[in-house]
Amino acid sequence: MLKLFTWWNSVTLGALFDIKRRSRLVGEDAYGNRYFEDRKVSVEGRQRRYVIYRGLAEPSKVPADWHGWLHHTLDLPPTERPLARQSWETDHQPNLTGTVFAYRPQGSLKAEGQRRQADSDYQAWTPDA
Repeated sequence: MLKLFTWWNSVTLGALFDIKRRSRLVGEDAYGNRYFEDRKVSVEGRQRRYVIYRGLAEPSKVPADWHGWLHHTLDLPPTERPLARQSWETDHQPNLTGTVFAYRPQGSLKAEGQRRQADSDYQAWTPDA
């Protein structure tokens, strides 16, 4: 029932039917998102590309290599030609803001910590002083 009316919960049935009808599956990433490309060339002169999110439709769940492919920066999908990784690069993480996994620095109200003395002894500047 959710697939009928909620676009934020993966994809609606109408969109899924339309994408599957005119597109081909290109690949899937580590998060379970599936990527599609149209079989025909569009009016812009290139094939349209789509992502169907697994779970909540959150664009920050798209890794950099797939993002480049979706936006036509890369011609070949990461399944055919993966991006070269540098030794200093870290793994992709979706935006965790608003979740229980969000970063909360020491002293944050959500972290229930105590602020350091240097941060809490602020005195406002006045022009008379």
